[in-house]
Amino acid sequence: MINFFIIGFLTGLSLILAIGAQNIFVIEQGLKNKFVFLVCFICSFSDFLLIFIGIFIFNFFQNLFTPLIELSLNILLIFFLLYFIRKKWKENIEYINLNISKANQKFSEVIFKTLSFTFLNPHVYSDTVFILGNFSKSFLLNQKIFFGLGASLASLSFFFFLGYLSKFFSSYLNSINVWKKLNTIIIAFMFLITLLVVIETFNLIKDLI
Repeated sequence: MINFFIIGFLTGLSLILAIGAQNIFVIEQGLKNKFVFLVCFICSFSDFLLIFIGIFIFNFFQNLFTPLIELSLNILLIFFLLYFIRKKWKENIEYINLNISKANQKFSEVIFKTLSFTFLNPHVYSDTVFILGNFSKSFLLNQKIFFGLGASLASLSFFFFLGYLSKFFSSYLNSINVWKKLNTIIIAFMFLITLLVVIETFNLIKDLI
């Protein structure tokens, strides 16, 4: 089962390792040193919920997955992964503006902002629910659980690492080369995931024929 945990961790990490509004917000809170634990906890726990919702949605409908439906989902996943890879390939980060004003923040305001940056981001659903849930659909139930725990640990580790070491990260945020190298690693891993799905899809096609 440790293999599925590791696969989940690496897959989850590859999806979350991208600079975006949510991550910028976490970095800002780290630099302000205000409600850092709260923000990191909400972000990571939200991912935990969405990851397992995705996994169990696909598990719940598993008995309804005829070979043709499974083939259709695989093809859709391949296109989605290719779109993800293409987006990362074209991504070019020139400058990131951080708001490090240390004005007083209310507890309720921070919670509202964190939830907004999390649940109003369409990519959080595509990454956690669709990609992770769809990718794990052929796993056994206990394998899905270990896969989900691995992906959840990746999210928790990343957000707390990002929040509490944001001063370290901030010195690199304006470096285009750093993010290009990071994107290259992400692209390579997601390409490997896509290749595995393509192989599984060809096997499904052979079974149908």
